[in-house]
Amino acid sequence: MQKANRALIDERLRRVRAIVNDESPMRIDGQIQVGIDLGTADVAVIAVDQAGEPVAAFLEWADVVRDGVVLDYWGAIEIVKSMMAKIGRRVGREITSATTAYPPGTDPYASINVLQAAGLKVSAVVDEPSSVALLLNIEEGAVVDIGGGTTGISVVLEGSIVKTADEATGGRHVTLTIAGNRHIPFEQAELLKRTDPGAELQAIAQPVFEKMTDIVRSHIKTFDVPAIYLTGGTCCFPGVEELFRREFPDKEIFLPSEPLYLTPLAIASYGL
Repeated sequence: MQKANRALIDERLRRVRAIVNDESPMRIDGQIQVGIDLGTADVAVIAVDQAGEPVAAFLEWADVVRDGVVLDYWGAIEIVKSMMAKIGRRVGREITSATTAYPPGTDPYASINVLQAAGLKVSAVVDEPSSVALLLNIEEGAVVDIGGGTTGISVVLEGSIVKTADEATGGRHVTLTIAGNRHIPFEQAELLKRTDPGAELQAIAQPVFEKMTDIVRSHIKTFDVPAIYLTGGTCCFPGVEELFRREFPDKEIFLPSEPLYLTPLAIASYGL
């Protein structure tokens, strides 16, 4: 991926962060495309214009999906309906279709059914790390999407995705480790992880992240990829980039400016 493209994506991610949960109306001409990411820890919806520039973004922390399985079907539907209504008010028009995604190896209909029940036409479906590979225009490399429940991997060679995989280790496992070590409830540990991930918490979480690197290594060992592209909210945890650099010294490691929003932006941009 060229550095110019990286800079553009980082700029768009900073734009997403600046407008997330902003309901202020704005005038948008032309086509608008929406992506919905039903994650383990949150639900994110991003709208982009024809040029791929973010024009609206909403995120809600929610425990309605786990590892690609919908735990709270009606709760997920209501969140999607609410977010789509907010998107519509912001851009001044009703949005009736959206793209969605799923962790590799899970049932894509888990997300499709939620969108359809929310009254939306599903315009496209893609696995999460593959959507990122397409957005970043990767010719050779591995996308590692560390979400709330899983670590997803897509291997790209000569511009084509040749392998996808997904294993159940993610941010939720980091939270469980912190909760067990500190003897505190899961919810308290999750808040602590997001707001105060100091050196002590980093040391507690280190074994979980090392397991993630082992997962990645096992899936890319037979492929000669020059770079690893990190995405997913769990990559916001301090020290993740440095750990991957140590574990994969022969590969370039790319961490975007806002990894929490990269996958939702990729889903929204899919097909542009």
